[in-house]
Amino acid sequence: MAEFILRERRGAVGIITLNRPQILNAWNSAMREELTATLTTMEEDAEVRAIILTGAGDRAFGAGQDLNETKTFNPDRAEQWMGEWRRLYDRIRSLSKPIVAALNGVAAGSAFQVALLCDLRVGHPGVTMGQPEINSGIASTTGPWIMREHIGLARTIDLTLTGRMMDADECYRIGVINRLVPQEKVMSESLALAEHLASKPPVAMRLDRQRFREMTEEGFLDCLSAGIRIQREAYASGEPARMMEQFLARKAAAKKG
Repeated sequence: MAEFILRERRGAVGIITLNRPQILNAWNSAMREELTATLTTMEEDAEVRAIILTGAGDRAFGAGQDLNETKTFNPDRAEQWMGEWRRLYDRIRSLSKPIVAALNGVAAGSAFQVALLCDLRVGHPGVTMGQPEINSGIASTTGPWIMREHIGLARTIDLTLTGRMMDADECYRIGVINRLVPQEKVMSESLALAEHLASKPPVAMRLDRQRFREMTEEGFLDCLSAGIRIQREAYASGEPARMMEQFLARKAAAKKG
């Protein structure tokens, strides 16, 4: 269970670490399923009152989807892929306990979305966040929904269609990063914040998080339904596979250069 996900507990705080640092903690199917299971374990642990989610290494919270996985998808596998995201996102949304994202470097694509699904985000001046999926041929479906809930439609359109990344100052200015601290203090600040949240009355905490879920459930279900339709069409066209191969080839060439 601990190959792609690490977990520990410090007092009332559970800490979960995405553990693929060699590829900037990019997601694959096994990692998504391990994270979902680990969140369930912490949800069921009465000793855990708050959760921190972070990434291994000092370069990335997460780089988003591992393109070596998705470049081989056909429409049927793309639909299954949406089901994997639904299970993970629904697990985060249905937690009774608060969750803090401790950001260390880049949070891109679906990792950006997961960070936004957390209740609060702690970052440092080197953090970059955004939705660059279009650059690798991936159509965005869950991303626009969760971004619009946090930053409005105009910025959502900007980030989705340009694929640009925001620096930490912009993220902090628009409320995407809640606490901006020196890089070496990200985890200590996240732990202090999580301990503060853990001290709150647990029934009120559960009901508050439940209400946030209820308020956004219609949009969540809509984006998942649209995601199946859109990803099936995208992968049937062959464009994602072509674009991902080109993207990976450019990265490999840049490393050699």
